[in-house]
Amino acid sequence: MATQETIAVQRADCNDCTFSVLIPSWNNLPYLQNCISSIQKNSSFKHQIIVHVNEGKDGTLDWIKSQPDIDYTWSSKNIGLCYGLNMGRTLVKTPYIVYINDDMYVCPGWDNAFMDEIKSIGHNSFFLNGTSLEPYPGNSCTIYKDYGTDIQSFNEAALLKEFNDIEKADWRSSSWCPNIISVSTWDAIGGYSVEYSPGFYSDPDFAMKLWHAEVRLFKGISKSRAYHFGSKSTGRIKKYKAYFLFIRKWGMTAGTFTKHYLRMGQEFTGPLTEPILTQKIKIKSWWNRLQATFK
Repeated sequence: MATQETIAVQRADCNDCTFSVLIPSWNNLPYLQNCISSIQKNSSFKHQIIVHVNEGKDGTLDWIKSQPDIDYTWSSKNIGLCYGLNMGRTLVKTPYIVYINDDMYVCPGWDNAFMDEIKSIGHNSFFLNGTSLEPYPGNSCTIYKDYGTDIQSFNEAALLKEFNDIEKADWRSSSWCPNIISVSTWDAIGGYSVEYSPGFYSDPDFAMKLWHAEVRLFKGISKSRAYHFGSKSTGRIKKYKAYFLFIRKWGMTAGTFTKHYLRMGQEFTGPLTEPILTQKIKIKSWWNRLQATFK
C-alpha cells in the first residue's frame, strides 16, 4: 500500500489580508479556478487564499504550484473535507476563517457584508453564513435562481447583473458554506471532527460544537452572496453511516438540531434561545438513539 504524503506551502504576503479563505478541492480544477477568480475579482479586501488539494491528479496541483499568491496544502490521497480544512488551518494568518466550497462563485461585496456584520457584533462568539443562489429549488436558506448547473452553462454576466436585486431577509443560519468564524472560536472547538471523514455530517457537527461552546449567534447574511453549482465534489462520494454517528455522539439527529435548536432558515430576530422540546420530539430522539446503537 502506498504511503500517504502531505505537504503545506505558505508563500503569499498576508500582512494586509483581512480573511483567510479555506477551499478544499478534489480533482475539480475548472470549478476551483472559477471560485478563486471570483474571490480575486469580486472582493472588497485582500484575502489569504488557502487551498487543500486532495490528490490533484486532474492538473490541480500543478496549477496551484504556478500561483504564487495562493497558499496550499496537499495530500497524495483524498483525505476529505475534515482533514483538509484542519490542515489548511495551520497556514491561517488572519483573525477570521472563511470556509467555501470549490464549486462556489462569490458575488461582489460578499466580504464587505461579512465585515460590516462582524464590526456590528463587537465580539467573536458568532457563526455567520453567506446566502447562496442555487439552480435547484426547495431550500429555505438559499435563493432559487438558475445561472447554470455547471461551468459550461454558467451565465456569469447575468448573475453579476441580477444577484443583488433578489430580496431576502437575514436568516437563522445553518452550517453550510460560505461561512465565517473567528480563529479563536475555531480553535476553541477544535476545528472539524475527523471521525466524519470524508465529511458527511461534519457541518452540523461543527455547529453543534459551537452550540456547546455557548455560541448563540448563528446568522445568515443576505447581502453576502455566492452562486453554488451544487455537490460537484461530494456527489461523487459513496454515502456512509455518518447519520448514525451524529446520533450516537449528540443524542439526536442532525435534523432535530437544525430544526429545533438552530431554527434553520427562519427569519433572523436575534441570538438563539434554548429550544422548547415537546414530548414527541424527546421520544423520537430516544428512539433514534436506540436505533443508532445497532448501526
